[in-house]
Amino acid sequence: MKIHHIAIWTKNLEETKNFYVKYFDMQCSEKYENKSKQYTSYFLSFEGSETRIELMHRTDIVSAKTSKAKTFGLTHISRSVGSKEKVDLLTETLRSSGYKIVGKPRTTGDGYYESVVEDCEGNWVEITE
Repeated sequence: MKIHHIAIWTKNLEETKNFYVKYFDMQCSEKYENKSKQYTSYFLSFEGSETRIELMHRTDIVSAKTSKAKTFGLTHISRSVGSKEKVDLLTETLRSSGYKIVGKPRTTGDGYYESVVEDCEGNWVEITE
């Protein structure tokens, strides 16, 4: 058994797609549109991985009112970048591009070197070595 994909509702489909393609080197499918349901989506994938992220948009989806750290359910997705130096570099690149760093680079109690950033829609992305 494997995870096929993780789906994320977006307010701004194009901006969210561009964030993941630009900062996380993801490849993007063609845009899917269902005009009768006012639904659009993209599938994003990492090179060499079968697991994908589906970004979805529909006009009737509403925003959550509380922080990701204080709600049940999916909290973050994690992307391994290969080294502590790359964690630091990507974190600083995102910070200087105006994205909120939720957790600065550090070694966690369970031994991971990581940081956490909010994407353009407030979803948390953990960056690990």
